[in-house]
Amino acid sequence: MPTTYHEIPRVRPATPLLDRAATPNRLRQLSEEELVPLADELRQELLYLVGQTGGHFGAGLGVIELTLALHYVFDTPADLLVWDVGHQAYPHKILTGRREHMLSMRQKNGIAAFPRRTESQYDTFGVGHSSTSISAALGMAIAARLKGEQRKTVAVIGDGAMTAGMAFEALNHAADVQANMLVILNDNEMSISNNVGGLSNYLTRILSSRTYSSVRGSSKHILSHLPGAWQLARRTEEYAKGLLVPGTLFEELGWNYSGPIDGHDLPTLIETLRRVSCLDGLQFLHVVTKKGKGFSPAEADPIGYHAITRQEPVQPVVQAKKVSGPKYANVFGQWLCDMAAADPRLTGITPAMKEGSDLIEFSQRYPQRYFDVAIAEQHAVTLAAGMACAGLKPVVAIYSTFLQRAYDQLIHDVAVQNLDVLFAIDRAGLVGEDGPTHAGSFDLAYLRCIPGMIIMTPSDENELRRLLCTGFHHRGPAAVRYPRGNGPNANIEPGLEPLEIGKGIIRRRGKEVALLVFGPQVAQALKVAEALDATLADMRFVKPLDAALIRDLAERHELLVTIEENSVMGGAGSAVAVFLAEQNLLKPLLNLGLPDRYVEPAKPAEMLAECGLDADGIEAAVRRRLALLDYQESPVSIVLRG
Repeated sequence: MPTTYHEIPRVRPATPLLDRAATPNRLRQLSEEELVPLADELRQELLYLVGQTGGHFGAGLGVIELTLALHYVFDTPADLLVWDVGHQAYPHKILTGRREHMLSMRQKNGIAAFPRRTESQYDTFGVGHSSTSISAALGMAIAARLKGEQRKTVAVIGDGAMTAGMAFEALNHAADVQANMLVILNDNEMSISNNVGGLSNYLTRILSSRTYSSVRGSSKHILSHLPGAWQLARRTEEYAKGLLVPGTLFEELGWNYSGPIDGHDLPTLIETLRRVSCLDGLQFLHVVTKKGKGFSPAEADPIGYHAITRQEPVQPVVQAKKVSGPKYANVFGQWLCDMAAADPRLTGITPAMKEGSDLIEFSQRYPQRYFDVAIAEQHAVTLAAGMACAGLKPVVAIYSTFLQRAYDQLIHDVAVQNLDVLFAIDRAGLVGEDGPTHAGSFDLAYLRCIPGMIIMTPSDENELRRLLCTGFHHRGPAAVRYPRGNGPNANIEPGLEPLEIGKGIIRRRGKEVALLVFGPQVAQALKVAEALDATLADMRFVKPLDAALIRDLAERHELLVTIEENSVMGGAGSAVAVFLAEQNLLKPLLNLGLPDRYVEPAKPAEMLAECGLDADGIEAAVRRRLALLDYQESPVSIVLRG
């Protein structure tokens, strides 16, 4: 069994075997007897590295043995290995030539926190969202067949990711095209410990053997010629196998199911993978692992240790921490409980983001009105639509990047029917070290074009609460988008009164320049407004826009500047530009927001500075535009243009 560690090492551990296994080719030169101590070294190395950089933690610890076995048995990168989500891919990165770059992970210009095709030939598919691996691996298996290539294709998917419909769509389609591929279910949640051990391993050796497959195939051929015999034999096998192993569902979909086996038993893993790799057709291997395996605090608290922050150096003097208010997600969680107490129609829905979106207290206080649908964003949205049809007031708590996965349902099932569904969109804008797969860069653009949507952008914690109330009381679909982390520590009013829809507010009056801010950049923009003596408008609403306010600002100022932490293309600034054009208000306009590219991982402040959305960047952009306007209006510029 793996060695269990109790602390994250602050000094890099000695790893003589891991030093010899810098690539999969070198790993395969080791003896099988050396792999068990190698697993301990890899686990220690992972503990050290994540302690230095922060990042996803428990999932990687749980697949140490599986990762070693996969690269040991399969001829990667010729054989294709597809990881789902990528939370568990750190050991894979260490073993595929990137060990010395791991300390740059989640930092500006460092390596990615998830598999990325441009980073390594061993990263066959870029991921960040869940449940994509089987579809991608199936595409690769079909391509190999069409090109006449003899290579294995393996998808590794977690039990959480298996809850998504996309995974089952791929499983179903694979049977139709009769692909050659292996799917490994990394099961770290189901309580099936009784199935792990000698009996289960023995059954797996039988089920994954050539003998079993050939006998099974021969039996089908013989019994198919005997009336009634094949149906009886098939049902007998199905029922008997269903009593022993939980694979009947996958068998019915056309997959040869093997398992479950102990995912921390390296010899059994290697033996089973070798057997399965020799079989043609659709192979499904069920592996049981423990999240956080080998690190006792993570084993005891797999949710808390899903990801960790970097371990700060020990300070000789205890420094007082800056007191900060609740995170935006905490404000939402408290509002949800308060509104649920006031309105019995309220229900809360989340696609497996209870902790991240802070529905913990709500789930405890109102368990009958709380619905975690697992990783199934499409279902979450249509479930809310059904509830709204029956007179409830559902609130869908969802990350911006994950709402993208349910766009058709958002339009077809909610908006077209003008249903009362409130979307509480967390992680809007740049989210930092997780990078572009997790950034909420596009929600204003993809929501703004939907007829009937109300779209709100609070600038602080108090506005978040007030706008959530506004969206909840509105009859029809509404969305409130807010960022990750803390706000400016605004005083939060306890009431549940809504704001007037489509009305912004002037935070500062100035001259020449008007800053129209959509969201949390109000705090940074206020510094710019002071420096430039500019007007600052907290717009609050992207849709409907405050038409009267924009018209007034256009009449009083020489330059309008829109600011948003969203894609400039199609975002709130675009909405202002369209409005000005429709009203024939010819006024210089500067749109500031996220550029037309994916912003690479870094600390949030670094990313905002790179995009020119910190105070310095905003001020510099405004001064450049003012200088250009002065030049165009000067006598010299008129001569040059003439």
